Amino acid sequence: MNKKTKLLAHGALIAAMYVALTYMQNFLIPHSTSMMIQFRASEALCVLAYFTPAAIPGLTAGCLLFNISSSGAMLLDVVVGSFATLLAAVGMYLSRSITVKGYPLPGMFLPAVCNGLLVGWELDYYFGGGFWLNALYVAIGEAAVLLTLGSGLYYGLKSRGLDRRLFQ
Repeated sequence: MNKKTKLLAHGALIAAMYVALTYMQNFLIPHSTSMMIQFRASEALCVLAYFTPAAIPGLTAGCLLFNISSSGAMLLDVVVGSFATLLAAVGMYLSRSITVKGYPLPGMFLPAVCNGLLVGWELDYYFGGGFWLNALYVAIGEAAVLLTLGSGLYYGLKSRGLDRRLFQ
């Protein structure tokens, strides 16, 4: 299969998984994907940026599509939230070789930092409450997702050799 075609297919699949997981979570636990303290399980897919550059446009498109189609998303969130995901995915891809005993710990905090600062600003703009408090709430949710579900996904892919079989 052509490499460009494979990357496009991977990116589209990642975007679809992101949207589907976020909608499923929102259906099961209403508003849990868009509150100030949120635990958006689909953000665990950010670890795919360690394995393929296709995750960068895939995650960004998935976030963008959910934010556009979600009735609770505000116009600014479509741009700012998606940009935060883009920055986090690029940062994770670029830092994939920086590990602590084989685990990419520093990069696992990039979504928390990017979303904490950008979405924290956005929430302060829309609802007030203080930038730093909003940033902290968003960052805690992001870090919790990446360090639990994201770590599980990362180790699951690595331990079964799926990282090499799926993305090489």
